[in-house]
Amino acid sequence: MAVESTLPTPFRTPASDKDAKALQFIEEMTKNVDSVQERVLREILSRNAETEYLKRFILNGATDRETFKSRIPVVTYEDIQPEIQRIANGDKSPIFSAHPISEFLTSSGTSAGERKLMPTIHEELDRRQLLYSLLMPVMNLYVPGLDKGKGLYFLFVKAETKTPGGLLARPVLTSYYNSDHFKTRPYDPFNVYTSPNEAILCVDSFQSMYAQMLCGLIMRNEVLRVGAVFASGLLRAIHFLQNNWKQLAHDIATGTLNPKITDAPVRECMRKILKPNPELAQFVTMECYEENWECIIKRIWPRTKYLDVIVTGAMAQYIPTLEYYSGGLPMACTMYASSECYFGLNLNPMCKPSEVTYTIMPNMAYFEFLPHGSSTSCLVDLADVEVGKEYELILTTYAGLCRYRVGDILRVTGFHNAAPQFRFIRRKNVLLSIESDKTDEAELQNAIENASLLLKEFNTSVVEYTSYADTKQIPGHYVIYWELLVKDSANAPTDDVLNRCCLQMEESLNSVYRQSRVADNSIGPLEIRVVENGTFEELMDYAISRGASINQYKVPRCVSFTPIMELLNSRVVSKHFSPDLPHWTPERRR
Repeated sequence: MAVESTLPTPFRTPASDKDAKALQFIEEMTKNVDSVQERVLREILSRNAETEYLKRFILNGATDRETFKSRIPVVTYEDIQPEIQRIANGDKSPIFSAHPISEFLTSSGTSAGERKLMPTIHEELDRRQLLYSLLMPVMNLYVPGLDKGKGLYFLFVKAETKTPGGLLARPVLTSYYNSDHFKTRPYDPFNVYTSPNEAILCVDSFQSMYAQMLCGLIMRNEVLRVGAVFASGLLRAIHFLQNNWKQLAHDIATGTLNPKITDAPVRECMRKILKPNPELAQFVTMECYEENWECIIKRIWPRTKYLDVIVTGAMAQYIPTLEYYSGGLPMACTMYASSECYFGLNLNPMCKPSEVTYTIMPNMAYFEFLPHGSSTSCLVDLADVEVGKEYELILTTYAGLCRYRVGDILRVTGFHNAAPQFRFIRRKNVLLSIESDKTDEAELQNAIENASLLLKEFNTSVVEYTSYADTKQIPGHYVIYWELLVKDSANAPTDDVLNRCCLQMEESLNSVYRQSRVADNSIGPLEIRVVENGTFEELMDYAISRGASINQYKVPRCVSFTPIMELLNSRVVSKHFSPDLPHWTPERRR
């Protein structure tokens, strides 16, 4: 069970009285996990007692855990989609929440096809803001002096849509950035951005990125940290610099703004920031014109202390590329959140990416955990999870979601006080399957990493990837699309090496897959298709054009949608197949 602990940090003095209060709040919440969770469930059930959804299960006003667990079923999005659609169509009756539904928060739309609509209430903004307010007090313990400069964060909003009933439907970060919590936030010397609100709130992604990058260059000597929501977003910004540095340098040299920037608020705010600076323009040109992008973040923003990006889960594959661009700067993963709920934070944000754990804050929602592979009758509470075990996260929120399967698989790594700490393992959904084989995201990521080792001697790395289960032929086979970063074209990996990468991936997959390949002949040789550089950038642009959020976009690790397949296949420059069978021997059964 839990043991007493303190924040594991070399800098134990809070940076301010405000920080001290935030850190004390974390300690209080994490020492009283079970009582806080009991209170949260009681509050949720009391306030929503007269909703259609809870009345359906005849709770009769009960707010205790035993009654709640015995009568309320565990559900998926599909189970409650009819009720969600009613709200979207304009039904204002209290279906899930006694408080009015203020808007819908959309999922990224890249994990499982169509975007999901998550109903939320206005007070959830306060809860999200509370979690945000805890991040810098923790970071300040590890990295002193962050009040002596600014953060270069590439943050974006998505154009809002409305449901038939008139409710806004937008990504959670678009909701937050458009709220007064963000737009009229009080000045905090520890949380000053180079990007003005006008640039962040511009719905045109090119204009927004251009203005944010321009501000970052102008204020280069003030930048202490560089970040985006996901690692992929920061890489997109670097790619943007690679493609647009000449125009950016021109603007800096002349003090005039690119005529492609037509958004009036952006132009007005940039008019106040942009002044002729030929010396800075020359610097940008000297750093970029030879197209040597190694350590480019350190070279342009030399005071940067760390990168603030999510590099857990599917984002882990970006770590080598970020290390290349940053010169090995630390990567901080600060919080764990989704459209459904903001969950918790990383109390050791400067740890290695492979060691990131999140402490779920018990005041955010009521949390239950389904032991991985067990039936839904075996759920355990937040305070009762066990170290080393993996669980699927189940959520009950103030906005009315009850015992909702989020789909995240987490592993318990330890405790902070009485609060368990979790490592994000993967999304629950299986990525690839030809027949009885089932390959998930974590397994595919591991196979990619193992195969990538064969590319090291060629100074080449996998920048991006996705996959596809090709069942058009018999037997079907796995197709992996790779975009490569070849740092020395004279020493590029040969066809033979890439063929061996296919085999190495197969050797890394599970025994069911290898048995299907070797003994059953039900799966054909794994194929790697190398695509042109920039292909995955095009894939992101396509997804954004169809409604995905630039902040929340994640490259889908498995694809089947015809237009995406056509785009990928039109960019293939070479194809490679596993030259041999992977190793497999029958396991003995006792």
